[in-house]
Amino acid sequence: MSTKIMIIVGLVLILIAILSSIKKNSGTRFISTKLGIPAGIIGVLTMIYASYSSDLVKYNSQIEQVSIGNKLKVKGEVNATKVISPIDKDSVDCRILTMGVYPESNKNDIWVLVRPSDDRYYPQSDHTNTSYKRDGEWQVVVRFGGDLGEVYDLIVYEANSDASSFFTSTIEQWKEADDYPGLKLKEIPTGVKQVDKIKVYTRKNCRGVF
Repeated sequence: MSTKIMIIVGLVLILIAILSSIKKNSGTRFISTKLGIPAGIIGVLTMIYASYSSDLVKYNSQIEQVSIGNKLKVKGEVNATKVISPIDKDSVDCRILTMGVYPESNKNDIWVLVRPSDDRYYPQSDHTNTSYKRDGEWQVVVRFGGDLGEVYDLIVYEANSDASSFFTSTIEQWKEADDYPGLKLKEIPTGVKQVDKIKVYTRKNCRGVF
């Protein structure tokens, strides 16, 4: 049975349930509640099943759990883009929300790249690809896939539109191929400027998590 037919059937059954709750002027009901109540239950279940088995609802069976690390306190005027969470030499989970601040005059995109022990660079993104920016603050989900205690450089870049497009297309290609080889230093586009860098360590074994 197709999704559309299941939805129609579900709506009809729910309509039957609604009609069973309405009384005529004579006091009798349009449809017996003995039929209406089961029809309503089956109709709702049919609608739920149809929704989750179609593209109407994007259901992710493995909800991504993102943690937040220690955070620096920002005082005074922000005159440079920098990371405030996690902090330098922090121990982090496999997925963390990396946060920072930037001068509101900065119109460039902000990208976080992580460099593990293989000395390759991995641009990080969530659903927006670039880091989310608003009112002088930015954030992006960062994912680690190494062993317990592995050291990572977490590097923050400001990127022009060409460099940002390069990172976005690179991530899309990796996702399509389901292969994440990382970038060599010489492959980093010229339209970026490193603005901050810290070291972090994985507090768990994250290998194979992704």
